Order: sequence, then C-alpha cells, then structure tokens
Amino acid sequence: MKVAVLSGGRSSEHGVSLRSGEAVAKGLEEAGHEALRVKVSREGAWSCAGEPVNLAPGGGLLDAEAVFPALHGPFGEDGSVQGLLEWLQLPYVGSDVLSSAICMDKLTLKRLFARAGLPQVEFVAAGEPGWRQRCEEMDKPLWVKPSRLGSSVGISRVESTGSELDEAVELARRHDPRVIVEAHAPGREVEISLLGNEEVEASLPGGVVANGDWYDYETKYQEGGMQLTVPAPIPEEQRARLRELALEAFRLGGCAGLARCDFFVDPDGKVLVNELNTMPGFTETSVYAKLWQASGVEYPTLCNRLVSLAVERYEHAGAFKF
Repeated sequence: MKVAVLSGGRSSEHGVSLRSGEAVAKGLEEAGHEALRVKVSREGAWSCAGEPVNLAPGGGLLDAEAVFPALHGPFGEDGSVQGLLEWLQLPYVGSDVLSSAICMDKLTLKRLFARAGLPQVEFVAAGEPGWRQRCEEMDKPLWVKPSRLGSSVGISRVESTGSELDEAVELARRHDPRVIVEAHAPGREVEISLLGNEEVEASLPGGVVANGDWYDYETKYQEGGMQLTVPAPIPEEQRARLRELALEAFRLGGCAGLARCDFFVDPDGKVLVNELNTMPGFTETSVYAKLWQASGVEYPTLCNRLVSLAVERYEHAGAFKF
C-alpha cells in the first residue's frame, strides 16, 4: 500500500514526532509498503519531498491509501488531524476524533476513569474551587502538568504548596491553559502496549527505571536515559491485573488501533492507572514498540498490522457514514 506518514506538527513535541515518523516510514518500507514522508512544520505547513501538500479534496494527499499520523500532542494527537482525515475519507492509524480528544486531555480522561472506578492517584485541576486545599491534602511531592501534552513536556515536581506550586502552574500554563496537579505515587512505573480494534491484544508489561531524578523529557528520548525490563519484575497476579486494567482503560477511552497504558505499582502491590496514550512515541528508544518486540512482534510487522487495522476500521465504519 501507499501510506502517508505524518510527522512534525505544531506542538512542542515536533522533534520527537519527526523521529517517530522516520522510524515508522522505514518500518513500513521493510514490510513492503511505499511510505510517503509528509512533514508538518511548526507553523502548520504540510510538505512531501520538499513540495507543498494540497489538503483540499482531490489534492495530493489523496494519492495515499492510508495515513499513519505519527504526530504527538496538540494539533496531531488530540483529534484535530483525525477530523481532517475523516473529512478527506482516508483510513488512518489510531483512535478517532472523540477518543483522541478525550485521551489527550488528562483531566477529562482521569474524570472518566474515576467515574468508572478505576484505581488512580488523586488529582485536581489547578484553579478550580478548593484546589489549593486539595493540594495541601495530597501526598507529596506533587506533579504539575499541562493537561493536554505528552512526553513529559512542561512537568514540574513540587515539594510544597506555596510559591513553588504557583511557579510550576505558571510553567505548565505556558504550554496549556488547562493544568492538572497529581499526588505522588510511590513504587514502580510499568507500561503495557495495546494493539487491536474490537479484539485487543496486550503486550508483556515493561518496568521503567529512569536514569535520573525522574522520567522527564530528556530521560525518555536520550540514549541510555532509561532502562526497560520486560517482563516487569512483578508477581504474576499483578501482571494479570495490569492487563485487565489496560484493556478496560482502552475500552473506556474508546480507543482503536493502538495505545500505551501507563501504571504505578506501589510497594504493597496495589496497581494504579496513570495515563493512556493513543499515539505513543515510535522512536528508536520508545517503549511501545520495544514491548511488542519483547512479546514477539517485530517493528515492521507492528507497522504493517497497524495499517491493516486502520483499513479494517475504515471499511467497517463505511456502513455508518452519512
């Protein structure tokens, strides 16, 4: 198939997305597909092989038979590009408009999880009534985050609820006016990769250990910044619980194609859901593909399956198009 791979984008995760897109393009080519490398500039201009891409119906992008939007953060992972691809009637890898928007916004997703009773850390929206009192009561340190970003961009670790908290909220608001404050969760970080539409598979769980103070942007994307152990060194009953919660989170989020679910496993064995990422990183150091490789699915095969799932979902949805 001829697959357009989108990378770059307008968010602060532009550089990571370029690396993801190139890795995906190479993976698709190894699987026998033709990859069209479509880059989106920081200003929002689209190009392929140095030439502008026409996004109007009948334009050049429609030469592709499917699209792999390897875009992270706002204007890519939040439903906006998914809406454009729906309008162009192109099959695309990953979740639809609604699911992408819900899962991109940590506050919305965590409220959804809370209503369904999924175990997770305490959280509060900065600025909502009573938020400072909630912060006083939550376990320290606190983690202050933009609600609609990934890759640990704009996150601060806060030990007190005075001026340090205010400065952290201000930093997060430079990236997103919606800011979430989370309580600290002791214990091990564990992640699971998910693959499928109606029938969803879960990878082996991977334990993440940061070679730094915490799992920040540099730790995630620099060589040797973190260590991934697969399977995670946890008891079998906890692995089963992780898989159960990951599949439930995928269902609640309305996800399709792929997602990575992140957890905390505290010292007494309790499992807490942290986040659900609908377009996790696909760089050479990214966890999503490494977990599948450890589970027996090589990178080119993974890219091929994701495109097949995109076409399958598109064809199934055809009967419901207006």
